[in-house]
Amino acid sequence: MMKKRDKIIYWVATAWLSLGLMSTAIIQVFSIKTEGAGGVQNVDHLGYPHYILPLLGLWKILAVIALLSPKRPLLKEWAYAGIFFTATGALYSHLMVGDAFGLMAPALLYLVLIGVSWYFRPAEKKLG
Repeated sequence: MMKKRDKIIYWVATAWLSLGLMSTAIIQVFSIKTEGAGGVQNVDHLGYPHYILPLLGLWKILAVIALLSPKRPLLKEWAYAGIFFTATGALYSHLMVGDAFGLMAPALLYLVLIGVSWYFRPAEKKLG
């Protein structure tokens, strides 16, 4: 049986992660020019082509749907993995261009939220 505290931690981390993913997904799907995380200026700065943005945004939307859908533990594991790969790729890219910590903070926050959400997920959301 899951403790109430663990449920609260899971839902706060998952909601915050989902909101962050959806906000950047909207920016990316519509290629909105913003200096925030995931925006056109950010991918320019990192040296990536603009055409990658709608694909990243679509993946994030699908990840949020998977994370918030009831049950489907295998799908959730894939979503966590995909978000992890995206966040570590962003973090690595910022490190390679010599960015300051402030520009890496969103990717680091995603990694923390992914870890907390994954660790505290309820039994029915786990494989096996």
